[in-house]
Amino acid sequence: MTARTTHLLYLHGFRSSPRSTKAQRMAREVEALRSAGREVAWWCPQLPPSPAAAMREVMAGMAGWPRDTTAVMGSSLGGFYATVVAEALGCPAVLINPAIEPARDLAAYIGEQTTWHDPAEHFHFRPEFIDQLQALRPAAITRPQRYFAVIAKGDEVLDWHEMTARYAGCRIKLLEGGDHALSDFDSHLPEVLAFLGLNPS
Repeated sequence: MTARTTHLLYLHGFRSSPRSTKAQRMAREVEALRSAGREVAWWCPQLPPSPAAAMREVMAGMAGWPRDTTAVMGSSLGGFYATVVAEALGCPAVLINPAIEPARDLAAYIGEQTTWHDPAEHFHFRPEFIDQLQALRPAAITRPQRYFAVIAKGDEVLDWHEMTARYAGCRIKLLEGGDHALSDFDSHLPEVLAFLGLNPS
């Protein structure tokens, strides 16, 4: 993308939080740009377990954001949510190993769950959340040029074949190895920032 992003939303994955390594890394990049004089709004909310509630909160929080210079990032389930946002608002999206069929995959997680960053923190993933995920799923990817997906063949959670098929025609960086968390995220950061128009001037 050539437009310089002024408002960036980051959406974390299932059982994750704004404390995720990638979210924190992006937050530091935005802070560095601010220190250099760039005005960039950053928002990485703690998403509620309910997909419908999560999307209501996100859309309400972005209501006053400028459409032309807003972008969204998401990892795993956050990548699915980022696609929902991008399709609704027409904004660019960076996806990190995005969930393709969360309604199918998360059916096995109905019940009591703990969060990755605080195992003492519990939440209940309810059966109706599966229907909510199904209802949110965009029918198709439109304007594929607004997407940049970083997909790892070594993802131990999601199938890279499904990910690349879902985002066919989009800009895809397909990694031969890697993992679901994209532990080498830093090495892909320059391309992510360039796509978002957030690279240092």
